[in-house]
Amino acid sequence: MKEKLEQLKCEALAAIEKSDSAAALEEIRIKYLGKKGELTAILKSMGSLSAEERPVVGQMANEVRGAIDAALSEKSTVMEKAAQEAKLAAEAIDVTLPSKKAKIGALHPLNKVLDDMLDIFQSMGFDVVDGPEVETDHYCFEQLNVPADHPARDMQDTFYLTDSLLLRTQTSAAQARTMEKTQPPIRMVCPGRVFRADEVDATHSPVFHQIEGLVVDKGITMCDLKGVLEQFAHEIYGPETKVKFRPSFFPFTEPSVEVDVTCSECGGKGCRVCKGAGWIEILGAGMVHPNVLKNCGIDPEEYTGFAFGIGLDRLTTTRYKISDIRLLFENDKRFLDQF
Repeated sequence: MKEKLEQLKCEALAAIEKSDSAAALEEIRIKYLGKKGELTAILKSMGSLSAEERPVVGQMANEVRGAIDAALSEKSTVMEKAAQEAKLAAEAIDVTLPSKKAKIGALHPLNKVLDDMLDIFQSMGFDVVDGPEVETDHYCFEQLNVPADHPARDMQDTFYLTDSLLLRTQTSAAQARTMEKTQPPIRMVCPGRVFRADEVDATHSPVFHQIEGLVVDKGITMCDLKGVLEQFAHEIYGPETKVKFRPSFFPFTEPSVEVDVTCSECGGKGCRVCKGAGWIEILGAGMVHPNVLKNCGIDPEEYTGFAFGIGLDRLTTTRYKISDIRLLFENDKRFLDQF
């Protein structure tokens, strides 16, 4: 019996030494120490031993079990350590290799032009204000000298939400709100989205962007308006740009003008961008109508002012020579990567 136990011990330890995986170790454990294992079989035959031999063989069997358990545990630890070292070696990172370049986002061309515009106007002393996109009929029309029966409301193709609520058709509504809350002198610009029921094509969109400007103070004249807008055009397009003022009509300004600049594509010679005219319209402006000042609680006998509205989308497309306004709204990465 003792010889069998010694032989079993030697065989088990040799098998453990040769094993090369956790699965092999588990097979060895079951073979020698399992319920139907070889050590269990030997112990079951102890009934044939004498009373004096049983304690001796039992102690020896326990020593064999302990030796096999210890060898299994030690071998398992060695194998786990080797596996961990192999994994670390396989996943090692060479810190001397050049890293992958992280893709960094950039401002949308609309935001680039808007930031430049705000820098220009703020350098001239304008404050930047905001106004709601869902506006009331009162501020969008009535306070701006556009009464309920005025044909200009029909021409706007307005998106009405209720009889008195609408998506603002112009950032001019911020003028009325600012003049109601602030006494002159006033010098402000208001950028934002506006909405009109236009058909979508290369030059029109039902959603577009404006930046509204307003100056109200004593002694403000048309010369002040021309000086501000000429300085703005030279900053945006370059000092060689020529500026032209054409008479026009807006209910909230009198007199009113449309402002053109020489085409940035052809320099005023005429091309497909300016349709051969050599000029591109960029904004509308004029002296604030006395009725608008009166509606907002400002005395038109004491104060005068000028206002202008600039199409940010038109400015962006002409500045970057973009032929289709829809590209500004499609979020095509191939287009945006160019900026």
